[in-house]
Amino acid sequence: MPQLGRFTAPVSADHAAVLARAARAQRNAEMGIDDWIERVRFYAPNPESPITMRTLEIEVLRNLRAAQKSAVPNNGFLKSMKRIAYVILSIALIGYASLCAAMYIFQRSLIYYPQPRSVTAPESILKLPVDGAEVLVTVRPHNGPKAIVYFGGNAEDVSQNLDSYVKAFPDHALYLMHYRSYGGSTGQPTEEANVADGLALFEKVRALHPEVAIFGRSLGSGVAVQVASRVTASRLVLITPYDSIVEIGAQMFPLLPVRWLALDTYESGKFAPRIRIPTTIIQAENDEVIPHASTEKLHSGFEPGVAKMTVIEGVGHNDLGKNPKYRETLQLALK
Repeated sequence: MPQLGRFTAPVSADHAAVLARAARAQRNAEMGIDDWIERVRFYAPNPESPITMRTLEIEVLRNLRAAQKSAVPNNGFLKSMKRIAYVILSIALIGYASLCAAMYIFQRSLIYYPQPRSVTAPESILKLPVDGAEVLVTVRPHNGPKAIVYFGGNAEDVSQNLDSYVKAFPDHALYLMHYRSYGGSTGQPTEEANVADGLALFEKVRALHPEVAIFGRSLGSGVAVQVASRVTASRLVLITPYDSIVEIGAQMFPLLPVRWLALDTYESGKFAPRIRIPTTIIQAENDEVIPHASTEKLHSGFEPGVAKMTVIEGVGHNDLGKNPKYRETLQLALK
């Protein structure tokens, strides 16, 4: 930058005031120091002014420094804002991680709701020893070739179905499995355990009855599909079923990585193509638990001609029995 000190010609006080105001306006202008020097030189030749060029120069530079300082952000303020932002972000990340951890740890308590057994007569109970537990099965013994193995919903006391199933299927032996921790069964329920216990029960029943139909309702439809994909059953009946539990969970909790956290996924759609036996799918028209799209996706996963779907009108997920068509559909499924 040129040295202004050599300019000593006086300028008028009016000119000095003009320059001072102009210098202060530098805060809102995009004018460099060299531009101000030219202005100083312009006013310098006035011999009547008592103000020297050096005085004017100092005033201009003082205002220029003030303008430059005002253009530089307050570093202390920025640091404070950054610290606040980091704290907020850290709290958000810790909260999200804690929520994910809680979901992972307690996820099975969101799936399984063990229920006590209402039918307690000793002659109605079969004890099935399994790996690490004892599973109880509500039964109606019947001599004959036909039997039904039933897997219930996540909050269902399967023994409550005994009376209605006896009336609907008088020529079938009935085996209604209580998941681990349900109805007096020991152990803890998991997808792996439920399927393994279901296979053990089927093999036991198959040894007594050559024609075994597998029923699964809601959560139990996922157990039924997996069991049916590995054994030789006579029929498969799926009541309010789904394509994938983990997909439903992802829809319920869209902000959480449910697919990564899930331990029990019950992906029935992956097993549907393996099924070769006649299959009946029963959907509730007003199902508020299982999305219709999930049931329909499962249906489409079967090989053509294997599965047929019936919609029970005017009922929801938990009150299918109110419509007589439900019982009729169950009976037709075994004919």
